Amino acid sequence: MKDIAQALGVSVVTVSKVMRDHSDIGAETRQRVLSKAKELNYRPNLTARSLVTGESHQVGIIVPTLVHPFFAEVLEALSTTMKQSGYAIFISSSMEDPAIEDAAIEQFLAHRMDGLIIASCSTSPAKFQQLKQNEIPFVLIDRFFPAFKTNFVGVDDLAVGRMATEHLIAMGCKRIAHIRGLEFTTGVRRFEGYKLALKQHGLKFDPDLVSPYMTADGRDWERSFDAMRNLLARRPNGVFCYNDPMAVAAIDVALQAGMRIPQDIAFVGCDNLHYDGSLKAPLSSIDHHSSLIGVRAAKMLLQLMQGTASKAVRHIALQPSLVVRESSLRRNRTQ
Repeated sequence: MKDIAQALGVSVVTVSKVMRDHSDIGAETRQRVLSKAKELNYRPNLTARSLVTGESHQVGIIVPTLVHPFFAEVLEALSTTMKQSGYAIFISSSMEDPAIEDAAIEQFLAHRMDGLIIASCSTSPAKFQQLKQNEIPFVLIDRFFPAFKTNFVGVDDLAVGRMATEHLIAMGCKRIAHIRGLEFTTGVRRFEGYKLALKQHGLKFDPDLVSPYMTADGRDWERSFDAMRNLLARRPNGVFCYNDPMAVAAIDVALQAGMRIPQDIAFVGCDNLHYDGSLKAPLSSIDHHSSLIGVRAAKMLLQLMQGTASKAVRHIALQPSLVVRESSLRRNRTQ
């Protein structure tokens, strides 16, 4: 800034105000400073600025995986919304490991992030209780801790399980299996929704038609092949899968076994990923509005960081919607 000021014959304060977009600098002076800054390849020292202002205009985001398309869609919406408000985002994957998640949180805080958005893989809210006590703005997405009240944006997972199962029942399925996900609120509540729909429609819950919860080792998609092979021995005619990648794997197993989809066995997943309509058996899926989760979470965090949010904790559970495709659309519903 000293070089720019000296070259233009203005004060360092004037240059600083231009770089911080103050409104009390005239248009001509502003343009001269910006042109000279570009000529000299000036880049502001954001770390130094944050020490002075107490704001970095940077947000840290931690998700369990960068591979799953659901989180990619959430991240895209988060990034777009934050960018529109002048914030840069930094992304980290916990790889479903609580220790890595804790380390990422500490690293983000050490870099003076203004706030955090986290899809936690932890089974304990202890870290988030600490963040709350230290008044660090943060929002949980996708997964939450039932006994810990904090700001959250996700989908009503109980409604996800109920909606998927009720659709299969409406299609004439009587023996409906469920391939479960990880044992977080997402997996637990979708399973509860599945059981609730069976009960409300007078169908007996059969534990043999339910796969065990997946383990957090990054192999849930691979394990869903084995889960479906085991379930086929129980002769289900409908399957609700925790997410779309698991449904794709389960459908492959059914096709390899010579089964017709959906005539012999119908499938419903959850995610409504962009490629669902292009599969060999276009996949019916529950849309939990991943992009909207990203937008709502970003706006919630912006309000927290800017001090415009209500002091009351907000728990936003979006209502899912059913997208019906060929994998569940049984023409003969008496089967």
